[in-house]
Amino acid sequence: MKNEITIVDMEPQLVIGMRKTGPYQSIGVMIPQICQHAAQNAIQMIGPPMYVCHENSAEQAIKADKEGNADVEVAVPIAKRGKETDEIKCYELPAAKMAKILHKGPYQQETATYEKLFAWLAENNKTITGPIREIYLNDPHEVPQEELLIEIYAPIE
Repeated sequence: MKNEITIVDMEPQLVIGMRKTGPYQSIGVMIPQICQHAAQNAIQMIGPPMYVCHENSAEQAIKADKEGNADVEVAVPIAKRGKETDEIKCYELPAAKMAKILHKGPYQQETATYEKLFAWLAENNKTITGPIREIYLNDPHEVPQEELLIEIYAPIE
């Protein structure tokens, strides 16, 4: 069901990723760079790409994006470590207890889904303990914007 929030335990996840400072629009450029690097170096990707949000609040995220200095990290789960570069690294995302919600629709309309998640966290006395993750379940080049699916995970205590 859309916008239903569940609590899940995420296992540690080996990923290949990249982290830069810039606007959030750079996510759409960075993910193909990682996928191309993985393909060129026979690194087996075993899950969909994700964005890891290091800003601590919606206000911080909006300000950082507007100023073009957001802390943008993208990653793709991989089967085992492979070749790294100065920009692209293999590392492990930590295990965490996460509140999970599904967003369906254009990326630009995620705000309402986040508001629902934050309201639920407040109502249930949950505190976010680390970076939020967005997992992109389908490709905006392959499905209409209304069909885009993003799982949003917030680590909680």
